[in-house]
Amino acid sequence: MLFGACHDSKKTYMSDCDAHMMFKKVSYGHLMDSLKYYDKKYIEVVGKYEEGKEESALFNDNLYILKPNTALWVNFSQDCPLYLSGTHKGFFQLDGGGYAHIKNKKIRIRGRLDLKNRGYQKQYKGCIDHVSFIEL
Repeated sequence: MLFGACHDSKKTYMSDCDAHMMFKKVSYGHLMDSLKYYDKKYIEVVGKYEEGKEESALFNDNLYILKPNTALWVNFSQDCPLYLSGTHKGFFQLDGGGYAHIKNKKIRIRGRLDLKNRGYQKQYKGCIDHVSFIEL
């Protein structure tokens, strides 16, 4: 009866985009302190994902107050389709074509950091582009 409590329920969505690239695992705090160093580099970072009207952003999951100037815009692209590991279920095929299933959740994400793209109304610190991996 207790076996269900030990089940790992993490879901991984991956893309073939940038599969040959090496991703640098970095903490959210270190990334924000060293943004210029990581510009145009491939990173893996953990944070809290928020989405809404004109919002697709990754925040530090240790913060209580979420402000755009402390976050990174997340730019999903049709050029890099994400699929649930081991299936043909696309990331955007779930939940009526949206990605609300990760709203307000802690995620691990891989992509390329771009400091020139600052998201909606240029209010974010930069952008995680070419998203090729999400674990929730």
